[in-house]
Amino acid sequence: MTLPAFVQTFRVLAGAWDFPPDVPSTVAAGLALTALALALFGRGRFILGLGPAPLTRKLFLWTTAFAAALSSVAYIAVYLRGGPRIIDATTYFLQGRALSHFDFAWTELGPSSSFRGRFLLSRELPDGTSLIGGIFPPGFPLLLSFGFALGAPMVVGPALAAGLVVATYRLAHSLAEEAFGESPSCEVTARTAALLSVFCGALRYHTADTMAHGAAALGVVIAFDAASKRQCTWAGLIVGAVAATRPMSALPIAVVSLWLLRKGGLRALTSFVVATLPGVAFLLLAQHAVTGTWFTSSQRMYYALSDGPPDCFRWGFGHAIGCVYEHGEFVAARLSKGFGLTSALGTTVRRLAMHLRDVANLEPLALLIMVPAWRSASRSGPHAHPRKAGGDTQLAGAAVALVGLHILAYFPFYFDGNYPGGGARMFADMLPIEHALVAVAIVLFASKARPTQAPLLVLSLSLGGFATHAAFDHLKLQARDGGRPMFEPDLLAKAGVSTGLVFVDTDHAFNLGHDPSAVALRHVVVARLRNDDRDSLLFNRLGRPPSYLYKFDASTSPAERTTTVITPATDSVTKPEIVPWTPPSPTSTWRFEAEAAWPPLSQNAAFAVPVFTDTCASNGKALLVTPASVESSGSATIDLPVPESGLYEVVPRVVHRARLPHMTPRSPLTPSGKLSLVESSWEWVASEGAEACVDLLAKEVRLVAPTARMTVDAQGGAVAVDRVMLRRIK
Repeated sequence: MTLPAFVQTFRVLAGAWDFPPDVPSTVAAGLALTALALALFGRGRFILGLGPAPLTRKLFLWTTAFAAALSSVAYIAVYLRGGPRIIDATTYFLQGRALSHFDFAWTELGPSSSFRGRFLLSRELPDGTSLIGGIFPPGFPLLLSFGFALGAPMVVGPALAAGLVVATYRLAHSLAEEAFGESPSCEVTARTAALLSVFCGALRYHTADTMAHGAAALGVVIAFDAASKRQCTWAGLIVGAVAATRPMSALPIAVVSLWLLRKGGLRALTSFVVATLPGVAFLLLAQHAVTGTWFTSSQRMYYALSDGPPDCFRWGFGHAIGCVYEHGEFVAARLSKGFGLTSALGTTVRRLAMHLRDVANLEPLALLIMVPAWRSASRSGPHAHPRKAGGDTQLAGAAVALVGLHILAYFPFYFDGNYPGGGARMFADMLPIEHALVAVAIVLFASKARPTQAPLLVLSLSLGGFATHAAFDHLKLQARDGGRPMFEPDLLAKAGVSTGLVFVDTDHAFNLGHDPSAVALRHVVVARLRNDDRDSLLFNRLGRPPSYLYKFDASTSPAERTTTVITPATDSVTKPEIVPWTPPSPTSTWRFEAEAAWPPLSQNAAFAVPVFTDTCASNGKALLVTPASVESSGSATIDLPVPESGLYEVVPRVVHRARLPHMTPRSPLTPSGKLSLVESSWEWVASEGAEACVDLLAKEVRLVAPTARMTVDAQGGAVAVDRVMLRRIK
């Protein structure tokens, strides 16, 4: 029997509910029952700083900070299974490793396509070499670089977790002073906020995986607290650091900080602005190193070279917004009519729906965020008390305004960015602010006779929410992409691999394993398996070192595909394998796959992406070039490796009827293509009646090592190039 649509929608929004499915959720359930018992029996006052023998502030902060850090370490072990999992996190990881060698970008021994790929921006230098760098801002990679210097990059997240507890405590104390004046309620509020931070499942993820949101959240809460105390320079320095970490998240906290500092006059505002400059300069320096220009976003340049339609990745509204390769399924489902106000509202609502769970593991608790601002605005009731300093600054209102401005800042960005475990990550930077606001709301509702009962009850609900509800999101994260990191250095050590060349076939594995400073004869060089003669070319150029394949099937596990409750018993974990492997040497002809050259060197009124095609194509894939408009032509330029300078017989192969998933059906026009290499060119018509794969006419072309540029033009629709065969003539 099919359930009504509204019932199905409610079930999706409500999420999974069941008994605790694993050890962390069982521990959370035990703590929830303990907190409930303490609340019901009037115990536990000492934890929140009350009673005849209260836990000292210093001991409380040390204990809770350590608990948060330890919980994030446990998250790494249990849910991440030892290392970064999503592609963004692995890219940050690679950027952190490179920055530990003082490199924002780095040069690679060719062929460059053995080292570039998703979320890496490559640009060709005048000498023919390629400069490669990660596309994300440098703030969080800088923190990771310190971890790499210590030999333990994964400790950075847990250290941030500890810092978040202390910073949340301090901010909540400031908000409580405004709401309650000097009273024991301030300490109760601050400790409640700190405990909410410890028990927040979303923060455990963002201080475990190598994502920048934990660092941005810490920067935002420190900057807000500093601005509220008129610490102009310190607030400016931290806002600058946030700008170098997540630039868009820096705008709301900058605006609110300026508003909080306005009473200090022009001198205070100037000090704040000047103090932000080091962080902004650091961001610009990194962007210049990666893009070659000072004021170009590396992310926007990457999408301009790797995706489409042109200018698909940006803040704003329009018909062409939404990148159809990186976010194709989302764009097809949500943005078929473009990205307008209605689409933006839908995206924001979906983020908020998930973010409600992120705040305190249980959606209704997040609604408490608005209470302090409302109570502060009314300035009535028994708890209303002027701020001790005597000013009229409404910190609670400013905190709520910061949350609102942050939501507005991401309103014009088309992609949800939500995923299980990470939650509504676009809003994760606000979690410490929200924990402080929720804590104030709880104490506002607390009974004067039993002031710790309400905080303990809410903490019990939060822990119970994780145990029976939110934990299932984290299990989905645990099960995705093969159920473990796609590259684990420990497995190389166990296999006795300490030098040589290791080929991997996923972007995640490359980002986790590659060290730009490695030399094959003294270290392990991790490169991409291209399944063509690029592998042999790289092997020879590195001096024919010992070489291996790192095999890992990252296909979606059954546990990730199911829509029912996920338990560890149903989770299938892929086992990686390391095997010796030597790339086959070409006999008389070199084969270079066109799709292996993605992202292309340039795109002009078109975009080029790898797609699966007819099985007649080698590796079953080709590079599809799609013009921005079928009424006009567009082109993409890729690099073609040249083993050594000389005269070659060149035979390109094209594929007919190839298309990108989630794109609109083929144009009624007949697409035509043109391939240009040096002074030679090939033209063809991609007619429906032609064979799926066609080898174009062989031509003699003089090529100069190490690379040649090849341009593919498309008109009237998409055309696909499978491979190029090179045979040395002389």
